[in-house]
Amino acid sequence: MDLQSFQAHIQAHNIQVTDHQLQQFEQYYQILVEWNEKMNLTAITDKEEVYVKHFYDSITAAFYFDFTNQVHICDVGAGAGFPSIPLKILFPDIQVTIVDSLQKRITFLNHLAVKLGIEGVSFYHDRAELFGRNEQFRHYFDVVMARAVARTSVLSELCLPLLRTGGTFIAMKGSQAEEELTEAQDGIEILGGAVNRLETFSLPEDNGERNIVFIDKKRKTPKKYPRKPGVPNKNPL
Repeated sequence: MDLQSFQAHIQAHNIQVTDHQLQQFEQYYQILVEWNEKMNLTAITDKEEVYVKHFYDSITAAFYFDFTNQVHICDVGAGAGFPSIPLKILFPDIQVTIVDSLQKRITFLNHLAVKLGIEGVSFYHDRAELFGRNEQFRHYFDVVMARAVARTSVLSELCLPLLRTGGTFIAMKGSQAEEELTEAQDGIEILGGAVNRLETFSLPEDNGERNIVFIDKKRKTPKKYPRKPGVPNKNPL
């Protein structure tokens, strides 16, 4: 996906992309590739692949959810900044909090935000299980997002405790989303959530099926969740 195609596909969904935003994506790509030589941020470094499989894929959430309001997003396990940084570039008014377990990635993200001139972003080096028990952030965010981090049954325990009641958990998944959602249903209910919908689509230029799961936060998550680091992954609800 070249730059012109990237812009055209996004604008086909009534989302405008300015020249300044395109410049930010270009700079994002350059910084990503530069830092990837020093640390493992992504296995994908070809420019056209990064644009479709990272940048565009991250933005697809905005085709199904309104990010034009001043929502506060928490991105759990964002890695190299996906999906929240591409969304922040397109929707500058959103607030973004990223939590990641690796300090090197947090260092990269701080550098990236400074270079791109992005404000209203915060980065935390922490395990998601511990972050979700922090009273400062528990039941706080309007939207919690995760992309390609873990199975939905595990993600739900990491993400739902961070959501305020009435908020939305957005899980960006590959082709196994429906199967994962079926096995996660009981846990989602225990954690105070309810599945709203599943959106299925294909990335442009035959780059595969994607699914986005939307889960509504109906009530506060019981105090015992999330459990200790490592437990949700070893023993999903």
